Formats: sequence, structure tokens, C-alpha cells
Amino acid sequence: MSVHTDHLQVRTSGKGTYEITDEVAGVVRKSGIRHGTATVFVQHTSCSLVMMENAAPAARRDLEQFFDRLVPENASYYTHNSEGPDDMPSHIRMVLTRTSEVIPVADAQLQLGTWQGIFLFEHRRDRHRRRIVVMVMGERD
Repeated sequence: MSVHTDHLQVRTSGKGTYEITDEVAGVVRKSGIRHGTATVFVQHTSCSLVMMENAAPAARRDLEQFFDRLVPENASYYTHNSEGPDDMPSHIRMVLTRTSEVIPVADAQLQLGTWQGIFLFEHRRDRHRRRIVVMVMGERD
């Protein structure tokens, strides 16, 4: 069994979804691992990772609007707001989604479905640089 670890940095321009599928696939190719798994992990508490429809941008906009309604900013019951009105909602949105995804790798390729993509889901309004760890484990030929 071999293990390859790499890091990605994603620059966001505010709330929304940012596709990282190609970058993760590049790490898998670079790893030389033919069969195994790729674990993608975001090192933050105010953004998350989601597997989402990658062909129709409207699907991602609907997801983003759903979360805006589900976890509103400026709710009177939030006490944690040291970084502004989007601070606590960003943490709640992260908890409701995921900080990691595990994707099978076969023949040195991510085994994603036809319309699946890997997205960083930014929950803050300001620009950020987000750190992502990609660990590929498995067998080389």
C-alpha cells in the first residue's frame, strides 16, 4: 500500500461553490496510485466540501439559496459573532455539510458519476484562501 499526500489552496471571492474536481484529479494522477481511495479534507470551520451536480450551475445556486434560508445571518439567538454576522451561520452550515469526502480511485482516475463534481462550499462573504489536504492511498502498478 502506498500513500501520497498533497495540498491545494482555493481562493474564494465570497459565499458560493467552487469546483475543485480537476485539481483533485491532478493530485490522483501525480500520486501514481492506480487503485485505492482519495480523501479530500478542508482545514477550516467556516467552509465545507460537497459532492454536487457539476453540469447545471442553477443546481448549485439553488443549494446556496437553500442554505441562506435554512441558516440565516443575524439571527437573534446567535451569541458567537466575533467576526461578523456571517460568523456563526458559517459554522452551522459547515456542520450540516461535510469537511471531507472519500472517492474511489480505479485505473488512476476518480470514480465519480457522470454529473458529480467536488466543490468547496464557501460560507463566508469575504474572500478567503482555503487549504485542502488530498491523501491518495492504494496500490501502484
